[in-house]
Amino acid sequence: MDGFINILKPPGMTSHDVVAWLRKLFNYQKIGHAGTLDPGAAGVLPVALGKGTRLLEYLLNDDKSYRFEIVFGIQTTTQDLDGEIVTRRSVTKDQLKQLPAILEEFEGEILQVPPMVSAVRVRGKRLYDLARQGVRVERPPRRVVISKLDLLETRFRDPPFTALLDVECSKGTYIRTLCHDIGNRMGCGASLSFLLRTKTASFGLDRAWTLEDIQANWEAGQRDFLCAPGEVLSFPVVLVGREVEKDIRQGKQVPLAGISHQLSLTGDGQLVQAVDEKGLVAIAEIQYRKEGYYLQPRKVLR
Repeated sequence: MDGFINILKPPGMTSHDVVAWLRKLFNYQKIGHAGTLDPGAAGVLPVALGKGTRLLEYLLNDDKSYRFEIVFGIQTTTQDLDGEIVTRRSVTKDQLKQLPAILEEFEGEILQVPPMVSAVRVRGKRLYDLARQGVRVERPPRRVVISKLDLLETRFRDPPFTALLDVECSKGTYIRTLCHDIGNRMGCGASLSFLLRTKTASFGLDRAWTLEDIQANWEAGQRDFLCAPGEVLSFPVVLVGREVEKDIRQGKQVPLAGISHQLSLTGDGQLVQAVDEKGLVAIAEIQYRKEGYYLQPRKVLR
């Protein structure tokens, strides 16, 4: 089996648990995932099978979208409610009134310090391994981009005070750290209380499959949950004929002239999908030489 599955990961499972569950169901080992979700989080988890695993790297850099709930007045060891509470503070109405203006400060490019309980490596060691040993280390801040941060709903009548938000952000953004930083800016502290990933790359929540539905379809002999590798990539498509397809499969550089395409060429480095009547042949890179533009195969799938 080659392709991708848009999984609706349930809370309580790690991303690795999902992969292990699928391996057992399909009796198939070549399965991987893109974009780890915390165990307590739910939502879209792209999973690749067979040749699709070779394309996972092209999904990791895409922006992601989440719906999340923030609870004010609580700070924990993990910046979400899975951790131990370290501080509880009273929250004033004046602090809550600041929320819309403070959210605007977090849009655009910001700096985040990764949480101690995370998979980020510092001096060659995972932070969560150090955290288990009771070791805290300085973590250099990282630049991330919050392209959209919308306040959907507030529950400010009675404590615990919470708010529901949507965010679109770059890869590597920690939503629980975003909650933590918003709480610090408000002066009352805050933690993440709910997280749902709604989109990553071309995988959306509206087309995600539950594990139960996948199992039912698999046992019924249906494979409609499986997307072909070429269906999930956002790269432009270049149609190739039989001779060009043969050269690409052999890793040869081929002239772009004479190949059917509708590309807006901008120079070296543009990635495209080389496709024939049977589907995706390879991921190729556009390169410019004095004689013109060429296709250089980067990842041959056939």
